[in-house]
Amino acid sequence: MALKYEADGKVLEIDHDKCNGDAACVDVCPSSVFEIVGGKSTAPKMSECIECCACVSGCPEEAIKHSSC
Repeated sequence: MALKYEADGKVLEIDHDKCNGDAACVDVCPSSVFEIVGGKSTAPKMSECIECCACVSGCPEEAIKHSSC
């Protein structure tokens, strides 16, 4: 199951089937976009995203896709 987050023309998709909840995205995101909820990554602060793509490259499970990356 993939969840989509959208803000200001940016689209982020997190595949919860791949996400292992290790919080790599939380650790690498300089804008604090991510949180772990129920053992899976979420992006409740998508509007804060600066499109740096650290989350995409930092996810060991390749569970994150971003429209800018």
